[in-house]
Amino acid sequence: ASLQRNELSERRFLQLNKCPACWGTSWCRKFLNGQLRLESWGRLRLLDFFNVKNVYFARYGEPREGSRRVVLKRLGSAQELADIDTKICRRATGRGRCDLLQALHATEFASLNGDVRLLTPDAVEGWSDLVHCPSQRLLDRLVRRYAETKDSGSFLLRNLKDSERMQLLITLAFNPEPLVLQSFPSDEGWPFAKYLGACGRMVAVNYVGEELWSYFNAPWEKRVDLAWQLMEIAEQLTNNDFEFALYLLDVSFDNFAVGPRDGKVIIVDAENVLVADKRLIRQNKPENWDVWYESKFDDCDKEACLSFSKEILCARVTVDHNYYAVCQNLLSRHATWRGTSGGLLHDPPAEIAKDGRLEALLDECANPKKRYGRFQAAKELREYLAQLSNNVR
Repeated sequence: ASLQRNELSERRFLQLNKCPACWGTSWCRKFLNGQLRLESWGRLRLLDFFNVKNVYFARYGEPREGSRRVVLKRLGSAQELADIDTKICRRATGRGRCDLLQALHATEFASLNGDVRLLTPDAVEGWSDLVHCPSQRLLDRLVRRYAETKDSGSFLLRNLKDSERMQLLITLAFNPEPLVLQSFPSDEGWPFAKYLGACGRMVAVNYVGEELWSYFNAPWEKRVDLAWQLMEIAEQLTNNDFEFALYLLDVSFDNFAVGPRDGKVIIVDAENVLVADKRLIRQNKPENWDVWYESKFDDCDKEACLSFSKEILCARVTVDHNYYAVCQNLLSRHATWRGTSGGLLHDPPAEIAKDGRLEALLDECANPKKRYGRFQAAKELREYLAQLSNNVR
């Protein structure tokens, strides 16, 4: 029976009844009109047991355009979403269960009401990685680009409706991924999946392509091109004209995907991104703000390990964290994933292996022997990979 029904048009499946303790409503009309349908296997609720991350693939149809593939995310496991309700109830009533909508009005999500002009750092600092050390400039950007309102374009918090304001704050506190995608959009060249809209506790993003993992044994030339793009992403997120450093705190093969037509690498999981405002760091000059920071190599036995200090990422202008994360967890011989080792650049052709330069640069980038060695190695590695894949720009 579940194969016949279109659950994406059902308010209960979308958890629309939880709003405004939800991610938004901008795409509700499309969902409720039946313009989105789960792909075949996604319709079997028995498989939800295996779908811990609550990520679904669907077809989205526009009358004039035909259909395209989209990715739907609940932004948390069933347990994590239940925990949101419990936390809201506890904050409001001290009990784990309550009338969610009534309880919301007794939380900090409602206290920032229509009288409050701006979303300020002291109100939300530390709520999530995105706002671990927020600047006013970053928060104005989040509000101005908030896509779940008809009145986007204003950085004034009071220009949002009460429900929109609460949705924004709840998203910021529990899973800020949609806000990263909205504030640093793919349309402007940021390497993130495109945000489409939300309904209840389901958001829709553009389907990019297969995960990076599926290219682990691709031809050498392809892997070199992907590695070059990954290093370019690390550079763009670290140094850009906007003077926001976006640090990836979770880097693994399933957090990136590759476009089938253009071969472009895109970040498809942006929940754990810390944004530091370099302009603010220069202005405030915290202790050692201008000393280059080198991340410590983390030789742990688990997959996708990273060691970092959020406090230091927030307080230094020059940081090598993104190069370190990409080299250690994706490219070098230290990268382990799903029982494999050797990283994306495993088994290079004989002449490259014999030359030894690639291995030396990857080693220095992952686990530097010289002071500030990673900064230099990352720069040279980008140039060398560009040369190897004829990607000289």
